[in-house]
Amino acid sequence: MRVIAKSTLREFWIIHKDCEEQLKSWYDEAEKSNWISPNNLKFEYPSASILQGNRVVFNVKGNAYRLIVKINYKYGIIWIRFIGTHGDYDKINAENDIIIMEHKVIKTEEEYKLALKRLEVIFDAEFGSMEGEELDLLSLLIDSYEKIHYPIDLPDPIEAIKFRMEQMNYKPKDLADVIGFRSRVTEILGKKRKLSLEMIRKINKRMHISTDVLIQEY
Repeated sequence: MRVIAKSTLREFWIIHKDCEEQLKSWYDEAEKSNWISPNNLKFEYPSASILQGNRVVFNVKGNAYRLIVKINYKYGIIWIRFIGTHGDYDKINAENDIIIMEHKVIKTEEEYKLALKRLEVIFDAEFGSMEGEELDLLSLLIDSYEKIHYPIDLPDPIEAIKFRMEQMNYKPKDLADVIGFRSRVTEILGKKRKLSLEMIRKINKRMHISTDVLIQEY
């Protein structure tokens, strides 16, 4: 059989020298094998785990390391997808090679930028998946960092009303219908009249502008 991505093995055993001979042994046996089905492979390697998508997990050196391959039995191709320690293996979804990274509180700008890059990779993760859980945690960590280092103040109350009017295709007469004072709209938008408590309540209810924004001085 043809074994591809051999560089993955070499790069790993350069760092983890204690498994070099075991990986060489696995490679030699795999290259000389003639596996025609998962059952055929399982017969020869009872300790191997057969996964969906023609993936197989081999235990290496007393289960200290795990090797994941994907096999095309018809063409006789073995694709090395992952090799790592038992701890590394626990961080991935073995059926699709998704790596679940460990995250901690973001303290530096470099960590922040790395987190944003990772977020881009997992942003469309399926809800409830391992990557989805990582997305949820990572977004919380990024949000916490940004609130400290990139704070955004509340908008001016009147500018917030003008923005919402634009988004809702409101004209001054529509705002008048909201606050109930047609004659005062121009004065309010021109900041010549303060918003009353009743106006704030109505704007909040109809235009969904936060009361935290509307009660500010201007």
